[in-house]
Amino acid sequence: MAATDIQEALVRSHLFSALSETQLERVRRHCHITDMVEGESLFFQGDNATSFYLVLSGRIKLYRVSPEGKEKVVEIMETDATFAEALMFMDAPHYPVTATALAPSRVIVINGREFKAMLRESIDSCFLLMGSMSYRLRGLIREIDALSLDTGTVRTVAYLLHHAPADANHFELRVAKSVIASRLSVKPETFSRILKNLHERGIVSIDGRNVTIHDRDAMIGICSG
Repeated sequence: MAATDIQEALVRSHLFSALSETQLERVRRHCHITDMVEGESLFFQGDNATSFYLVLSGRIKLYRVSPEGKEKVVEIMETDATFAEALMFMDAPHYPVTATALAPSRVIVINGREFKAMLRESIDSCFLLMGSMSYRLRGLIREIDALSLDTGTVRTVAYLLHHAPADANHFELRVAKSVIASRLSVKPETFSRILKNLHERGIVSIDGRNVTIHDRDAMIGICSG
């Protein structure tokens, strides 16, 4: 990827949008592209955090592994998403998750120390970063509420509605069902039972990764009830 292409990718990201051309060029000089195959990891839980990342293409799974070896998917990052930026402001930070490609992916790796230098020169960028981290924090709070208050069925239906096109009732799941189940904090067998129940009720049918919504109003009712 040419230097101009990297800079254009940075400009598209909300996190870098307030930087001047000079600052963007400085960031570009301290970043590089990593191409990943499916199953390859960028970093592992507990590694020293020296960089953060911008997804150019593909999908990156962020997950934690418990002492018992159980995996919990925290987030799935797709094109134009940034992650691990908040760690750059901690003393001796360590990645709290593992980042692994769910598909062939291309990622910009950004030097954290150099980016902090950019922030010292750009108040606007500081506010953008604060806004980005606040938005993500609100999302985590909403997720905690959902895990505490919503049933597995509600979380599943909400996930399907969120990923369904507004103008179509047919779409394809972009990740494996086991990954979705972990993301929703339900066991794979529970997830399968929920999908079977939705199918038997004539609300949703799933064939492999292909989803067909038969009753969108019923789905909305489940989420709002």
